[in-house]
Amino acid sequence: MIIACPACSTRYVVPDSAIGVDGRTVRCAKCRHSWFQNGPELPERDALEAVAEVPAAAPEAEAPASSPTPEPVQAEPTIPPPLPEAARRAPPQVYSDDDHSPFDHQPPFRPRRNPAKLWTIAAVAFALTVAALAGVVWQFGMPKWLPGAVQTFGADRPDLVLSFPPEKQDRRQLPNGTEYFGASGTVTNNGRDVRAIPEILIVLRDAGDKVVKTWEVPPPQEELAPGESVTINAAVTDVPKSAKVAEIGWKPD
Repeated sequence: MIIACPACSTRYVVPDSAIGVDGRTVRCAKCRHSWFQNGPELPERDALEAVAEVPAAAPEAEAPASSPTPEPVQAEPTIPPPLPEAARRAPPQVYSDDDHSPFDHQPPFRPRRNPAKLWTIAAVAFALTVAALAGVVWQFGMPKWLPGAVQTFGADRPDLVLSFPPEKQDRRQLPNGTEYFGASGTVTNNGRDVRAIPEILIVLRDAGDKVVKTWEVPPPQEELAPGESVTINAAVTDVPKSAKVAEIGWKPD
């Protein structure tokens, strides 16, 4: 007969006589689990003949306490006979919520990203960056080191020297409350040729180096002979109160 361990499901082939009709306790040689194994089922006719031949059993005498208990038979594992196809199929494995089955569906590709959402985020970030840069330029003006930035003053003129010393620059408030700024300087031709005098540009900046006012000063004459010098006086009254520094140079072409 074929018996199976209830604990580890190991199957054994044992002779019917080792178990007997009434069954007995056996132990699994693999996991050491013990259980009561019922005896083999007899055919119906043999069972009736056995009942007719066996006389009524007398009451069993109580076994003395010192009588040894027979050691349960250990069924040794043997190669079981071929089983039906249905019996050879392994039962389905049950997975809990935390387990991962190797047969789970795996997507062939990663989830697609939403291009519209990415473009929207990029557009918002770009708009915020442009707004911040515009605020910086409005507050502090265009950096002079930035390539392509508009130059405040024009290039130096050959042989022409422009001089407006700080001690000849006057910044004060008039009795009527108007802010006044005046400056006096000279333009000298140190060359050997006659030079045309361009217009002069005066720039006022605040403490943050932002341009708050500019105005152009035309020269009193158009040309200077070699070694000749001319004095230039300039003044303006609508000066912003935030103006702190004056810069004087040639007007850009």
